[in-house]
Amino acid sequence: MTALDAAVPAPGRLPLAGIRVIEFSHMVMGPSCGMFLADLGADVIKIEPAPGGDNTRRLTGPAVGFFPTFNRNKRSLCVDLKSPAGLALVRRLAAGADVLVENFRPGGMEKMGLGLEALKADNPRLIYCSLKGFLPGPYEHRAALDEVVQMMGGLAYMTGPPGRPLRAGSSVNDIMGGLFGAFAVLAALRERDITGRGGQVQSGLFETNMVLVAQHMARTAVEGRDPTPFGDPDMKKPWPLYDIFDTADGGQVFVGVVTETQWRGFCTAFGLDDFLKDPGLARMADLAAARPRILERVGRVFRSLSKDELMARCEALGLPFSPINRPGDLFDDPHLLASGGLLPTDLTRTRDDDFHPAVAAASLPALPISLFDGRPGLTRQPPRIGEHGRDVAREAGLSESDISALLVAGVLVAPDTPAMEPA
Repeated sequence: MTALDAAVPAPGRLPLAGIRVIEFSHMVMGPSCGMFLADLGADVIKIEPAPGGDNTRRLTGPAVGFFPTFNRNKRSLCVDLKSPAGLALVRRLAAGADVLVENFRPGGMEKMGLGLEALKADNPRLIYCSLKGFLPGPYEHRAALDEVVQMMGGLAYMTGPPGRPLRAGSSVNDIMGGLFGAFAVLAALRERDITGRGGQVQSGLFETNMVLVAQHMARTAVEGRDPTPFGDPDMKKPWPLYDIFDTADGGQVFVGVVTETQWRGFCTAFGLDDFLKDPGLARMADLAAARPRILERVGRVFRSLSKDELMARCEALGLPFSPINRPGDLFDDPHLLASGGLLPTDLTRTRDDDFHPAVAAASLPALPISLFDGRPGLTRQPPRIGEHGRDVAREAGLSESDISALLVAGVLVAPDTPAMEPA
């Protein structure tokens, strides 16, 4: 047991305690859905393919953080689903589960004999959550990635400069698609309380993207023309200040002034009373039109202040402001540290190759919600490959001799199982 294992608190009563989820997933969309349910107290059993486990564990580059980020609070069962015995074990688990989550390509679960129709005879109360690139329709058999749907769904157009579509700097659709999947599961659980029946719910990556660009679609309809991308430096903004400014010590701070009340307080505090006396700057529309001269003057004032001084003055005024942080800066964010917003996560448990993380542990973000008893936290570190296989098999009703036979045959993989000798 590591120090981090010992630091995991005993779980309190969470809203989804008593709900069992079987998760067949990889990458981000499916694992995030399972994590949201696990954080809320569900017993999420992650099914990983034997012998190496989820391939997401071995990704590098921009994807190196996927597994530790989206697989906390879960148990791992590493099993060979091509084996009749392995498939039988998983079907036994599904027969007693409340929810199944999967994000494989259309037809993938059916080919393994684990589609809804194959499972509901033994468990008509099963809620079967499928996370796909597209909901049913002409595109449903296409392969999809976050990048694909950002491009085809208008988000990349809105993010980059004109003529240079740019994906958002996060797996926004994967994560939100997983969230919508969890949202659908919660609705289905409530419906099952009434009807006693399970069934299928779905979340689509492309459709998730459409929620993000809905405001821009509405604007296009209202104005009758394509909106200006946010990456266009000449984009017309409806406020006098909504920009990034340089400071005297080489820092950068975003500052927004978005109401007339904020504008009056801002001008008074920063010695810009002449702007308040100008009859041509009486309305917000006037201020937006005068942005070039306002920005030039404000920029000079801000360049005379240090980053910390500028932020302190903006905070005292109640203005929207922000330093330009990098991801690594957030490990020491005082608000996240004080509010329980970071969970100490072991990074050494997620891989079985020669890769070594720069640090053994890092504090990663918790769910951005607070419940009656506080914020959902950490009850389990991201699992090692097959870490909970023995326990899960026992819970499925297998005897110790049955479990040992599966381990020896390589159908079931557990971290402390010795490798089979070659025949």
